[in-house]
Amino acid sequence: MFVREITARGVLSKSKVFDYVVNPYVGCQHGCAYCYARFMKRFTGHSQPWGEFVDVKVNAPDLLRRQVAKARRGRVWVSGVCDPYQPLENKYRLTRRCLEILVQHHWEVTVQTKSPLVLRDIDLLRGAPGVEVGFTITTADENMRKLFEPKAPPIEERLKALDELHRAGIRTFAMIAPLLPGAEGLPLRLNGKVDYVLVDRMNYHYADWLYRKHGWESALNDDFFYAKAKELATVLTGQGIECQILF
Repeated sequence: MFVREITARGVLSKSKVFDYVVNPYVGCQHGCAYCYARFMKRFTGHSQPWGEFVDVKVNAPDLLRRQVAKARRGRVWVSGVCDPYQPLENKYRLTRRCLEILVQHHWEVTVQTKSPLVLRDIDLLRGAPGVEVGFTITTADENMRKLFEPKAPPIEERLKALDELHRAGIRTFAMIAPLLPGAEGLPLRLNGKVDYVLVDRMNYHYADWLYRKHGWESALNDDFFYAKAKELATVLTGQGIECQILF
């Protein structure tokens, strides 16, 4: 893993998903095969493959403190193109320090991760108004997870973390994106652990070979994924869990 400490020019950026986004790191140690953030390599100049480099914005908290003092308050996504709780966060604690600033200034925050390391910061998240934590979970099949997310935490660890956060009174959600074979097993395992679920209906065609292997021969047709997403949404809403189909 190539790790480089850098001095960033800014850390609070406008977002098309929420009002703002904060990325304390450039790159992600999880290196998931389907990650849309791979496009970042066009701008970073790294020769290493995606998942094998991380730039650490060591001045991110100082920048954020100055930026929130001037910016109009809004909801902040932590993070958009990296996992804010990737393993390096254990050492650098940039995400925690940024969260401290956002909470102190009463900004709303949406944390999205795959790591139970977020539990370390439950003291900050519990009771903070407008804060929610979501876990990306693409399948209930651990073997499938290992194919696409070999460096990310196991599914069971994510579910346990969601459960602990939810029981602590923190608003929680699951993001099923992308939709992988085995996702049909998620509704039962999410029951009682989340306030809502987001499901991505799109097929990005990075895994057509795998879909065929697992009996999803119609996966080349985007309508197939929409039907799968609707099936999941029907089961989830039947369990009393709010569900939204995306894209």
